[in-house]
Amino acid sequence: MPEPTHLAAVRDGYDAVAADYARLVVGVDAEQGPERAVLELFVDLLRADGTPGPVVDVGCGTGRLTAYLHDRGLDASGVDLSPGMLREARAAHPHLRFAVGDVLALDLTDASCAGAASWYSLLHLPPDHLPRAVGELGRVLRPGGLLLLGFHVGRGHRIISGAYGPPVDIEAWDMTLEDAVDLAVGAGLEVHTRLQRRPLGRERRDQAALLCRRPTP
Repeated sequence: MPEPTHLAAVRDGYDAVAADYARLVVGVDAEQGPERAVLELFVDLLRADGTPGPVVDVGCGTGRLTAYLHDRGLDASGVDLSPGMLREARAAHPHLRFAVGDVLALDLTDASCAGAASWYSLLHLPPDHLPRAVGELGRVLRPGGLLLLGFHVGRGHRIISGAYGPPVDIEAWDMTLEDAVDLAVGAGLEVHTRLQRRPLGRERRDQAALLCRRPTP
């Protein structure tokens, strides 16, 4: 099946800004307190279940979240559409595993992961692609496995332009927290925790996170 045009554009855009992104966005320094709390909850629940992995960070970019999860004791690996971003990820975190991949067709077997995260990466998919993407994330979870989503809140299409140095335009589509809940439930997942907060600092949009679990039989 031919690659959708918008995915090729997103890949090329992030290839172009990869080095600048790696320099400007380090670790989870960009995350505010509420998001860090949800990340820690994700880690704590996986460790409490005695299932520290595998955990896949889908749309991992430069591997900043992958490394964060690994440093907290999870068996984390990363998948991203952009080879340029993955070059930066491997250079910064040579001890971790990274692979080129697409959330619409993950190269992972059913029920193979204890956890999956898509942290501010689904925004590059048009709304009609989201059910398939969240379905793929849910498919790879074993019973009791956890899915963590992070995203900007809003509706409609926008262009991210020159955010990471070079004057590159990257398409994005926002969604509401209610949209995300509907997608998760449609993929057969149970909602565990939901978060939405007002913008802080230079942010322009509400931020949201959704933590879900694959039901156990």
